[in-house]
Amino acid sequence: MTTTSSLLAAAPGGYVAAIKAAQLGLKTTCIEKRGTLGGTCLNVGCIPSKALLHSSHMYHEAKHSFASHGVKLASVEVDLPAMMAQKDKAVGNLTKGIEGLFKKNKVSYVKGYGKFLSPSEVSVDTLEGGNTIVKGKHIIIATGSDVKSLPGITIDEERIVSSTGALALKEALAILVLKWVLSGGAWVRSYLFEFASDIVPTMDGEVRKQFQRSLEKQKMKFMLKTKVVSVDTTGNGVKLTLEPAAGGDQTTLEADVVLVSAGRTPFTAGLQLEKIGVETDKAGRILVNERFATNIPGVYAIGDVIPGPMLAHKAEEDGVACVEYIAGKEGHVDYDIWFLVLFTHTLRWHLLGKLRNR
Repeated sequence: MTTTSSLLAAAPGGYVAAIKAAQLGLKTTCIEKRGTLGGTCLNVGCIPSKALLHSSHMYHEAKHSFASHGVKLASVEVDLPAMMAQKDKAVGNLTKGIEGLFKKNKVSYVKGYGKFLSPSEVSVDTLEGGNTIVKGKHIIIATGSDVKSLPGITIDEERIVSSTGALALKEALAILVLKWVLSGGAWVRSYLFEFASDIVPTMDGEVRKQFQRSLEKQKMKFMLKTKVVSVDTTGNGVKLTLEPAAGGDQTTLEADVVLVSAGRTPFTAGLQLEKIGVETDKAGRILVNERFATNIPGVYAIGDVIPGPMLAHKAEEDGVACVEYIAGKEGHVDYDIWFLVLFTHTLRWHLLGKLRNR
């Protein structure tokens, strides 16, 4: 398969770039290993988490607010399978919508895992079990990021989960241990362990304090300056051994599930970047110039795989500017003005902070 512009992955940066490239007259192919478009944001990130937050908010309203409005219910129960089905339906509708946009703009879509054979060739092991070669004059790497684990902790997505596994839990839990929480749950007792002295460190100091107080009112317990020494999953639940970050006496705590949310890391595994000589930094991020070009002619990178904030809207802007440069136009992204939004539906807080290019 020969094309003018190829994109590795269809996360927000990738699919937006693909559509823009096609609109600018470039013959475009998008390669995506997941089999559904939209990347982390639409499949296992922003959209499903907001869908579940909306459902939990409705449960909370029915439980605590309906009566004051003259609506009385004998009982209110959580049907978790139905809630998850509603979340999956919302995700499915949006990912299918992107497929519709691909067809409308004549973007070719290859489902499979791509790896570089040369700066202009990508070998794709398709989800159907075959293999195809995609050739392109310009290739954009938009593979996004993956969850970051912690030393000594293995994420199995069942008892020790990442954000991905947390969105697919099969039962409402008695105790949920969180390391980095954006909002409290409706049914669980939550603990947060953080090695640092504050939560949401990118926010203003007063905002951090008020946010923590609001979460504490929802019965969330914070254990700051605390280190997780070990995790034992040999029993029915999870047993954590903890100690002060500065050292001291150890304590233990048992939980049903542990959510590890220690950040994200650029996803470039298996792309064979080293084969074609693409340069990366110590954090594994692909180095690019102001036009998103790597050190290899014809190969570009955008979004979470390059330096800068790992935000969907930032990746989208990267993608549009990148293909504009490729098409001979002038692209532009102002990295001095970025808004970091902390989404907490049940608290109705939108915390805005200015991010500068890192």
